[in-house]
Amino acid sequence: MNSKKIASGFAIFAALLYAINIPMSKLLLNYVDAVMMASFLYLGAGIGLFMYGLLKKDKKVERLTKKELPYTIAMVVLDIIAPILLMFGITMTNSANVSLLNNFEIVATSLIALFIFKEVISKRLWIAIFLVVVATIVLSFEGTSAFVFNKGSLLVLGACICWGFENNCTKMISNKSSVEIVTIKGIFSGLGSLIVALIIGESIPSFMYLFLVLLLGFISYGLSINFYIKAQSVIGAAKTSAYYSVSPFLGVIFSLLFLGEVPSIQFYIALFIMIISTIIMVKDTFN
Repeated sequence: MNSKKIASGFAIFAALLYAINIPMSKLLLNYVDAVMMASFLYLGAGIGLFMYGLLKKDKKVERLTKKELPYTIAMVVLDIIAPILLMFGITMTNSANVSLLNNFEIVATSLIALFIFKEVISKRLWIAIFLVVVATIVLSFEGTSAFVFNKGSLLVLGACICWGFENNCTKMISNKSSVEIVTIKGIFSGLGSLIVALIIGESIPSFMYLFLVLLLGFISYGLSINFYIKAQSVIGAAKTSAYYSVSPFLGVIFSLLFLGEVPSIQFYIALFIMIISTIIMVKDTFN
């Protein structure tokens, strides 16, 4: 099978795994504090992938070296900030909105890839990026009378920008072991968030909820990021993000199933725009 098709499949599977995160996190945030939640999601990813690596024992993969250290440190720091912003954003706005707003990560990733990492972006992808921006504005805007933007949405957008930088840093080391990258990302980012959580006075959850968060982290962060990195190494940061854009739509379906949330009219307008942008991005990837 063509390597690009396999990489595209990895990106879509990564999107499916991550889509579970938003509605399940919304439920668990009733029992776990926001920063503590972000911490154990990443620790679940790191610990889970470490154990997976021990079982797999793949000797053919390349390990990280000192040369990749700057990108590795940046990746960890950004992964401390981004999920904290996301968890606070989830507590302040509808989870279906959060799922769709996550598509702004594509915009951030693509623009950073272009201007900083000099990755080529086609005209079609530019059009898709513009549509994503329009959709995020529709979702974030609370009303013409007050010209106020939803605080939760802005926090989610902040998380997307952090992940946009992080995606490009990860792309620079994506030719190395994806299991090692996720293990480092998960454990060190999780420990960093845990320190922040303890400093601000958050408490460690009970064992049952701790286990559930760790399990969710392993699935929605660990396995998802692992497949995302595999896709990046073949088709690049911008196009992997394009395929990953199906995640919000899957997240909305999970939100309806798990939470019974009924989206507003703004959501459906934004969804229509996002569907058009996703179609454009997928077509661009196959060219």
